[in-house]
Amino acid sequence: MEFLLSNLVNPALDWGLKVLDAPSVRAVIFGTSIGGHIFVDVLLVLVIIYLLSQKSYKPPKRPLTENEIDELCAEWVPEPLIPPPQEITYETPVLESAAGPHAIVNGKEVVNFASANYLGLIGHEKLLESCTSALEKYGVGSCGPRGFYGTIDVHLDCEARIAKFLGTPDSILYSYGLSTMFSAIPAFCKKGDIVVVDEGVHWGIQNGLQLSKGTIAYFKHNDMNSLQNTLEKITAQNKRAKKLRRYIVVEAIYQNSGQIAPLDEIVRLKQKYLFRVILDESNSFGVLGRSGRGLTEYCGVPVEKIDIITAAMGHALATEGGFCTGSARVIDHQRLSSSGYVFSASLPPYLASAAITAIDVLEENPGLLTKLKANVALLFKELSSIPGLLIASSPESPVVYLRLERSTDSTKDDQHLLEDIAAHVLNEDSLLVVVSKRSTLDKCHLPVGIKLFVSAAHTESDLMKAADSLKRAASLVLKDC
Repeated sequence: MEFLLSNLVNPALDWGLKVLDAPSVRAVIFGTSIGGHIFVDVLLVLVIIYLLSQKSYKPPKRPLTENEIDELCAEWVPEPLIPPPQEITYETPVLESAAGPHAIVNGKEVVNFASANYLGLIGHEKLLESCTSALEKYGVGSCGPRGFYGTIDVHLDCEARIAKFLGTPDSILYSYGLSTMFSAIPAFCKKGDIVVVDEGVHWGIQNGLQLSKGTIAYFKHNDMNSLQNTLEKITAQNKRAKKLRRYIVVEAIYQNSGQIAPLDEIVRLKQKYLFRVILDESNSFGVLGRSGRGLTEYCGVPVEKIDIITAAMGHALATEGGFCTGSARVIDHQRLSSSGYVFSASLPPYLASAAITAIDVLEENPGLLTKLKANVALLFKELSSIPGLLIASSPESPVVYLRLERSTDSTKDDQHLLEDIAAHVLNEDSLLVVVSKRSTLDKCHLPVGIKLFVSAAHTESDLMKAADSLKRAASLVLKDC
């Protein structure tokens, strides 16, 4: 069959070439002989140009009939408002008591490593007295934003107390800890600004970056070589830019890994490439440093070298709300341009009073930090040989983060294994731990893990129980992995 086709096609092609090359189909233009195949090519090009220049065909417009409208409406299916049911099956454990080192869950007492009560101040006598006095004087809420008769004298006292403790000129209070970052960032970062950010930051920072509409560049988690390469690349690309605001955004202790940021190296790169630094100290304020003043004290970096410092007060201070501290100009700018400050009802007065008292307690009891550091070191040591799990956090971080030694290459499967371990230690040993959750909004791509929030109020027996329970549960759940 192939032989027959070749006998038919080849003569036809030879004949066509002979016809195109024949003298009769040649033309002479300006003394140059043009073959027939060139004439055909030019003709095809002209035809293509003609076709492209024609308007596309559009059917004549006419109104839809009632039947056609009904058919289209019947076929239309709206997008679902929520994910499929199988993606939201997790039920959160419910506390039935204060979130201290020991708590009540489902009617039984558990050792609580799920609350970031780092200094053990939940239920502290002085904080309770402070809240009671503030409630009697001011009531529960403020019933108004700070700029519209929501500013109470205790708010100003709290801002001054935070600034004095950290050694900064001024500070500003926010009503909700998470809203601090995603209100402060858009107040300074606008469209066209460049923000270099660690890929492991928590969702509050991610949301602030999205609201800012700035140009975002991520660097590898806690990798200073990656940060330097990113800064160098951005600097080279924007040499001619005269007015360009550039920021580096990091966490002091990363919520999604428990690692401590090397602030001294970050400041060195900031000064070299002329960037500003925004530092979130939510998990390090009251924890790191000789006196609990955070990452600046821990790394020996003068606080004035950090442009903006933010923190949530719902961790070490055992209250609620957040603050931003820095120069007077940085703080004053937020009072008119930060959405979380301008449009939210101000922090309830008794919470501001509790924050002031918590800082006083910290300064009066340096032994709290000594106990916390000893507890972190002991738990880190006991969990260092746990089968199937690795400690991803820094040795001095109160957020002890355990991830799988061998991933299943599926975040969902990894999370299910970790949830099985967490459920086992809760049901069998009354130990409450946290498994990191990644919602559809969270763009963090770090490995999921089990988090244990260590408190100065935990006893040695609590820590040993946690280590032994996790070792048994990991051996049982991961034996086939």
